[in-house]
Amino acid sequence: MGWVGRLFDPRDTLARMLLLDFSGLGYLIFGAQGHHVPTGTQWALALAAFAVALLCHRRPLVNLAAQAALLAVAFPLVDDTTINQVGASWALLELTMWAGRARTIWLAAGLLAAVDLTDSIGDPVPRVLSGVFGLTVEVGLPLLLGLVIRTTRELARQAEERAAAEQRRRESESRAARADERTAIARELHDVVAHHVASMVLRVGVARHVLPDLDPRVSEVFDDVHGTGTAALTDLRRLVAVLRDPDGVRDAALTAIEPSAVPAALDAAVDRARQAGVTVEADVDPAVGSLDAVRGQAVLRLTQEALTNVAKHAGTTARARLTVAVVDGSVHWEVSDDGRDAAPAAVPAGGGHGLTGMRERVEVLGGRLEAGPTGAGWRVRTVLPAGSPAPPGSPARPAEPAAPRPRPAGPHTPEPA
Repeated sequence: MGWVGRLFDPRDTLARMLLLDFSGLGYLIFGAQGHHVPTGTQWALALAAFAVALLCHRRPLVNLAAQAALLAVAFPLVDDTTINQVGASWALLELTMWAGRARTIWLAAGLLAAVDLTDSIGDPVPRVLSGVFGLTVEVGLPLLLGLVIRTTRELARQAEERAAAEQRRRESESRAARADERTAIARELHDVVAHHVASMVLRVGVARHVLPDLDPRVSEVFDDVHGTGTAALTDLRRLVAVLRDPDGVRDAALTAIEPSAVPAALDAAVDRARQAGVTVEADVDPAVGSLDAVRGQAVLRLTQEALTNVAKHAGTTARARLTVAVVDGSVHWEVSDDGRDAAPAAVPAGGGHGLTGMRERVEVLGGRLEAGPTGAGWRVRTVLPAGSPAPPGSPARPAEPAAPRPRPAGPHTPEPA
């Protein structure tokens, strides 16, 4: 409603009545002196009107009835009824703005018009016509202004409702589009990726049984590949289930791993990197087992990704150090390596997505991922702040672009595939 809405806000009714009363006092003290000195009766009727306006500022119908009664009394007793006329007209304005039913408004306007016309009873026709014309100011003007304000307020309310409905419609369409996209991704994961991974696991299992006299080291590799493939297939199936249930995405993500299982899962990730030939020194705070599920899951995924990158880009003879500490509720995580015997891995055209995924995971939790060379090696670190994770869809804080990992003859390649 703009300035009209602010001026006639229902919470400011008392302020408007006070302003009206002070204006009436000013009229009695200064404005009426030029015509005649206000009489005691005029003062009494004016003060009664002022008091009624203040006491009944929350009850416009009662205020109008009282002001109309005071006006009817004033007509035969005083010559100057300006104060009582203004009080009654303003009461009609307030009633028109806030009355619940239209019939109440019209009955109130008729009551005030009838009281005004009583002053013209027995007068000559020209004076009666003058009184009727005066109704346009005393009754018509406040009625018209009140109806305009009332209509404007209703239009504004309808506009807000339409905007809210449009916003809900857009959100519904967006959710439907995201659900369709997740379903398509889930279908591709199930029909293509999961199928091939299952086939690989099956073939490795067959190889383990048809080749019983393998070198123990080869058998150990087969066992490791079979275990890794089985775990990957389980994760893929869980991911497909999550993608196909949009309403359960958040809960499914939270329950992917129990917080108390995080230390053991970190140990398993470190052992797997060691089996690949990487020398890993791990300093893991036992307090990670008491983290919330989201940050515990993030620490595990970051560790798995970073140690895989070490083996892939720094070589299997590299030395890496994993540090996870919980300080005042915040998780300080870091993985670094010495870059020994860096052996570059082939990176698909357009670069990989591992470091991007790590950065996005950290930013959703309110942290910031730092990745870059340190000496001859590479270091990735972050701090996951204490508190609840940001809700889905909330904007993440921008992160500084990571320094490019150099190609061999030094440290490693940029991002893992």
